[in-house]
Amino acid sequence: MYKLTVFIPDEALEAVKSALFAAGGGKIGNYEACCWQVQGTGQFKPLAGSHPHIGAQDRLEKVTEWRVEMVVAKENIEQVISALKQAHPYETPAYDVIEVLDW
Repeated sequence: MYKLTVFIPDEALEAVKSALFAAGGGKIGNYEACCWQVQGTGQFKPLAGSHPHIGAQDRLEKVTEWRVEMVVAKENIEQVISALKQAHPYETPAYDVIEVLDW
C-alpha cells in the first residue's frame, strides 16, 4: 500500500482526482474515491527551458493549490502515477509516494 500526495491547482482539482480514482487510487476496504484535501498556497519560479501552465519564466509565482492525499494499492501505483501525469495541467506536477505499512 502507498500514500500518494499531489498538489493540484484549483481549476483542475476534480478532473485530476477523477483520473486518479479511475486508475485505482483512493480505495480503502469497501469504499472508493477516498481522499483528504486541504487548500494552501504553492510557489514556484519557472526557469529557462520551462513551459509553465501558469506564470512566466524567471518570475516567482504564488498559486492557490490543493494538497490531495490518497492511498493506492501496490498493484495500482504505476497506473495511478501515469494517470496523474496525463491529467495534471502542470508540466512537472509536484507529488510524492510513500510506502504505508498495513498491519
